Amino acid sequence: MIPHSRPTIGDDDAERVARVVRGGHLAQGPEVASFERGLAQRLGVAAAAAVSSGSAALELALRALDVGPGHEVIIPTYACDAVYHAVTRCGATPVLADADPETLGLSAADAIRRRTARTRAVIVVHPFGLAVDLDDFQALGVALVEDCAQTLGATLGGRPVGARGGLAACSFYATKLLTTGEGGAVTGRAELVARARDARDYDERTDLAPRFNYKMTDMQAALGQSQLARLDAFIARRRALAARYRAALARAPRCRVPDDAGERHVYQRFVVAIESPLTPILAHLERRGVTARRPVFRPIHQALGLSGYPNAERLWAECLSLPCYPLLTDGEADVVATALLEAL
Repeated sequence: MIPHSRPTIGDDDAERVARVVRGGHLAQGPEVASFERGLAQRLGVAAAAAVSSGSAALELALRALDVGPGHEVIIPTYACDAVYHAVTRCGATPVLADADPETLGLSAADAIRRRTARTRAVIVVHPFGLAVDLDDFQALGVALVEDCAQTLGATLGGRPVGARGGLAACSFYATKLLTTGEGGAVTGRAELVARARDARDYDERTDLAPRFNYKMTDMQAALGQSQLARLDAFIARRRALAARYRAALARAPRCRVPDDAGERHVYQRFVVAIESPLTPILAHLERRGVTARRPVFRPIHQALGLSGYPNAERLWAECLSLPCYPLLTDGEADVVATALLEAL
């Protein structure tokens, strides 16, 4: 089987982690601090605080903004459940907004429509590798958290993703653009990142303010530094695969492929829109040895039994994510494209 995604791990990564293991300092320490400095420099932000997961990063970002009971946070319904859980763990109320059919991200118009006097923040997810323009969201007049879990390394208007909102949350899960196994980071303004850093560790504190064990280990950070040094190569390979898919599927019936978005897209997912039922398409791909998926397991509003999100419903019914990662060979990409053409 050609997997839908897989981590890009090499001998250099293994040796970097092994050095930390042999050194005996495994928990949060100098490797984490070094990784934070490198990440902040790459994103062009003042500071970064490495944490245990992207979900933890979202929660700590909201807490740094004093989001809590009585507040509302606007989030996309067509997104990972982590954004919903981060809001509820803070005691706030998630307010779902519909998708933008062009970017597949949050609809600014629908977010504006759902803003109330209790709205404290908005989480803008940069979807599947595409950098979203934040201007309309900043017009909401509330705190903005960028979710960069799938878009690290993309730029828009010459500025990196994660550098325009007050805070950003990154994820370094195994199959993200770079990995620490599990892990994440809060990045952005120094004073806000400092609040997130304070809350990630409860040990030896004189007060009992709410804190957590959301630390990253030096083993993870060592892997992250090795990966960060190769991020540009990873992105170049993803873009080359996207171009290969785009050429192979240009004339495919009932299939819309994403336009070439240049530096704005890093293709953490290569998402096509299929104007046919997805279930038989997925089944045919599986018979041909190809694992593909819907890019979102299911919209959040479906889990809550809500309606009124027509764009998200349509995207969930049509969008298909094809294998796209640095270790995918050209030959495997051709197998994927051929199998999809057969299914169509």
